[in-house]
Amino acid sequence: MLDRGDVAMMKLRCFAFAACTMASGLAFAQTAQDPATFYKTHTVRFLAGGGPGGGYDNYARLLAPHIAAALGTTVVVDNQPSAGGLAALNHIVASDTEGLQFIIMNGGGAVLSQLFNLPTVQYDLAKVSYLATVSSSPWLVLVKPDSPLKSMADMVSAGAALRWPATGPIDGLSDGASMMCEAYALNCRVVMGYKSSNEGALAIVRGEMDALYVSDTSANNYIKSGQSRAIAVIAKDRSRFFPDLPTVLESKVLSEEQKWWLGARAEVDALGRIILASPKISSDRLAYLQNIIRKVLTDPAVLAEGDRLERYIEYQSPEATMNRALGLIADVTGERKERLKTVVMKKYLPGG
Repeated sequence: MLDRGDVAMMKLRCFAFAACTMASGLAFAQTAQDPATFYKTHTVRFLAGGGPGGGYDNYARLLAPHIAAALGTTVVVDNQPSAGGLAALNHIVASDTEGLQFIIMNGGGAVLSQLFNLPTVQYDLAKVSYLATVSSSPWLVLVKPDSPLKSMADMVSAGAALRWPATGPIDGLSDGASMMCEAYALNCRVVMGYKSSNEGALAIVRGEMDALYVSDTSANNYIKSGQSRAIAVIAKDRSRFFPDLPTVLESKVLSEEQKWWLGARAEVDALGRIILASPKISSDRLAYLQNIIRKVLTDPAVLAEGDRLERYIEYQSPEATMNRALGLIADVTGERKERLKTVVMKKYLPGG
């Protein structure tokens, strides 16, 4: 015969079993829910790896309504300028298990940060979830409209100290300026603390800064508004906005060392604006998101809107985006990797 203690223990075990069964059933119901239904009942955060008014912010706000319509839910744009969006990527990778957050950011910055094994990097680009490349465009060197500098040759011959605005040490603005300055042996200083390329362009107008390294889609807006003037294209192909401005790689007088630095920079910039998500998303939700993003980025109406706003969309698949990112990490090794890290992370920054 069971005593009271035995009966109580059996009741406790039965309760625990029932609770576990209910929890398992709930977990099964959650995982069994199809992605389309899941997203319709949740708000999605679309993080922009830059401050308001910058290129990443503009692209996020262009795409968010279309992604929201395709998902049948609300998509909130959330600016995350810290470290060029790297802090936000760390957060997504660590915390988002459901697939409710993704970020548009500088692919080059994400790659360089991992390549340099920075202690702040808490992601692995071999494991993150890739959604797409939104656009890949040449990057330009801008100066004030009334600047005496007309070309890179003028910058070299002037010999004066040049100040470049940036948001952080690896944000496209900063690392791009540093690599370009190294190629031309310029006297440069990168000044961090600006929230976006838009703020950097205004700093040039105010005379706080001397030059800006920025994508041509953003540069086009600053030049049309009278804030800046382009003097160089750091790319293999000319900018669609400034087809008469030759790229630096067209020059016949570059040394082999200059060709490497400028070519490497062009490869970094070619990674473009990429959309990444957490590696913890279930495979069905990831596939669903990838398909939604593909449909949005290839929709003729969305492409036309991007053309009208001069924020051009050039979709690349998740696979192509991943291969380009991982390929660049694999290609830069040894002494060249260490020198690149010194140039980007130290030489032209405060205290370098």
